[in-house]
Amino acid sequence: MAYETLFTPTTLGSLNIPNRVIMAPLTRSRTPDSVPGKMQEAYYGQRAGAGLIISEATNISPTARGYVYTPGIWTDEQEAGWKGVVNAVHAKGGRIALQLWHVGRVSHEMVQPNGQQPVAPSALNGEGAQCFVEFEDGTAGQHPTSTPRALETDEIPGIVDDYRQAAIRAKRAGFDMVEVHAANAYLLNQFLATGTNQRTDQYGGSLENRARFPLEVVDAVIEVYGAERVGIRMTPFIELFGLTDDEPEAMAFYMAEQLSKRGLAYLHLNEPNWAGGDITFPAGFREQMRERFSGSLIYCGNYDAEHAEARISENTTDAVAFGRPYIANPDLPERFRVNAPLTEPNHETFYGGDEKGYTDYPFMDNGYDRMG
Repeated sequence: MAYETLFTPTTLGSLNIPNRVIMAPLTRSRTPDSVPGKMQEAYYGQRAGAGLIISEATNISPTARGYVYTPGIWTDEQEAGWKGVVNAVHAKGGRIALQLWHVGRVSHEMVQPNGQQPVAPSALNGEGAQCFVEFEDGTAGQHPTSTPRALETDEIPGIVDDYRQAAIRAKRAGFDMVEVHAANAYLLNQFLATGTNQRTDQYGGSLENRARFPLEVVDAVIEVYGAERVGIRMTPFIELFGLTDDEPEAMAFYMAEQLSKRGLAYLHLNEPNWAGGDITFPAGFREQMRERFSGSLIYCGNYDAEHAEARISENTTDAVAFGRPYIANPDLPERFRVNAPLTEPNHETFYGGDEKGYTDYPFMDNGYDRMG
């Protein structure tokens, strides 16, 4: 075995996982009606060898959307579709978490119900931010986001309840865990960051106030699943969709401490350079996160097996999530295990389309390729 530590079992909260190769959430934009189907069952079932699959980001409500062709979890049909996916993963011995998503200001009236404005902590549009819309001629593509309206204070409990209801549906569908998406400059991240949150009520201003709404969401999801089956994804220091933050390290440490008090199963941190650039975590950041958070730590972003093995061996992380390698290598853990070459993904088929570039990547089998 090439990587001993990477293939030791561990636990995420109360969930036992057979290895530390996590499938990161990957938006693939292949649900035109927002309902997962047979194609998604095949796709996720092929990748059931992961220690844990974290699903693509899944909208908690119609107003949570910023990208067409992404799945939801607010209707009976969506719940049933996801149940089929979960069953396909479980049938192959896998484990899967649903990532709960609200995009906030990374949206446009064309994607919103009845053409309404997107919502955000404050009425600020992100510089250079784009979402994914369907145009009048039926084609789809990137489009600049529109200026959001600031959420009224009395609207926030309703969104917290949207997360709660999404978690209830996820549990009925059979997901082993849920992950709260508080990363990548979407709604919860917008509340956490100083540049996107200019509120003057109890949800803005101080570090504790900016964290209030994300922590209320976490508490609502915990009520449904129990803390030992809930994770969260965060991206301190990230520069995306025009988001800026003057206190990324302080907020990351505060959130880690608050989440630790709640007994959360894991904290999933995306490296700040995952989308390119040279931003990195400050020296000692990972060690301090380990001191502040008592659950499992997962890191993600441009890792290979050797780099992942080193991080786990030095005890700064418990598992590593892989994104793009999983697109083209459904049997990624096995390829790592035997040091087999990886298939390169076709970038042109990342978003939208059909089975091509989705379920047709080959498996490795005794030196030969086969389909799953």
